[in-house]
Amino acid sequence: MNALNSLPAYYDDLELSFEEAWGLVGVGLTNRHSPAHMPTVGTVDASGTPQLRIMVLRDISRDARTIRFHTDSRSIKADQLRQNPATSVLIYDHAAKIQIRLSGKTRLTVRGDVADNAWSTSTPFARRCYMAKVAPGTPIAEPSSGLPEWIQGKQPEEPQLTDYRSNFAAMLVEIDVIEWLYLANVGHRRARWRWDAAQNSWAGSWLVP
Repeated sequence: MNALNSLPAYYDDLELSFEEAWGLVGVGLTNRHSPAHMPTVGTVDASGTPQLRIMVLRDISRDARTIRFHTDSRSIKADQLRQNPATSVLIYDHAAKIQIRLSGKTRLTVRGDVADNAWSTSTPFARRCYMAKVAPGTPIAEPSSGLPEWIQGKQPEEPQLTDYRSNFAAMLVEIDVIEWLYLANVGHRRARWRWDAAQNSWAGSWLVP
């Protein structure tokens, strides 16, 4: 088969590439095996050094240009975001041969409807992480989960979680830039879209891969 004939419809189509990018991100919400389910998330520390970690994608809103993650409000990551909200998210789908980079600023919310809904719709096991007695990243003398002994290996009941709600924060990353790279033997394709606030729309252009 001619390699050119096997190329996807979005190969030379900027609009279709944009749709495919959002589509791949969205799959991460419903498919735990999708690379978009656990992307790499980058923040910047006080010295300007990038800090990366894997996080679970919790929600996306294309209309609001936001993707949501959850974190401990006492964490180093949360402190970094309070000082500098710049955030980047990296997804690489090996099967699709597509890399997606999303950049923007994070709004960290501990209180309000977004955080309350994110907390209440998370499973008790997921919320158990926020029962740690001290902040994530705190040095300790012996290996430990950080959780109280009485909840180790157990699923907490709702009343047991109430006192730990303040340790939970929703990370809403408002996306300003989306960059796309599609790998193909016949020639890669790369594009970037920037949010144009004045036009209330995305402006895209092809880039040299």
